[in-house]
Parts: sequence; C-alpha cells; structure tokens
Amino acid sequence: MGEANSKVADKAPKTSWFKGLKSEFKKIIWPDNGSIARQTTAVVVISVFLGAIIKVLDMLIQLGLDWIV
Repeated sequence: MGEANSKVADKAPKTSWFKGLKSEFKKIIWPDNGSIARQTTAVVVISVFLGAIIKVLDMLIQLGLDWIV
C-alpha cells in the first residue's frame, strides 16, 4: 500500500509553487484607488458612528446605575 501512494506522488506535475502563486495573483481583480478611498471612508465613518453610539449607551447605563445606587 505504501508503494502505491509513492508512485502516485511521483507522477504529480512538477510545477513550482511560485509559478502557481503568480498565476493565481493574475486572476485577482484589484480595486481602483477611488473604490479603495470610498470603502476606507465608509469604514472610518461607520466605526466612529458606532463608537459614539456605544459611548452614549455606556453613559446612559452608568447614569442609571449611579441613580440606583
């Protein structure tokens, strides 16, 4: 059984891993600079907005806990 597996491995194509990597990178459709700028802006704006919401909720919860205690 071990011999059969080694014979199959010997028949595998002898291509370089880097050649395969290069061919895969050629298939990637890279975004243009305008798209990257819009997406980055959207991420920053949403992050700041959600941070503000979390801060307000934290302040309200703290105010409620201070009122209870």
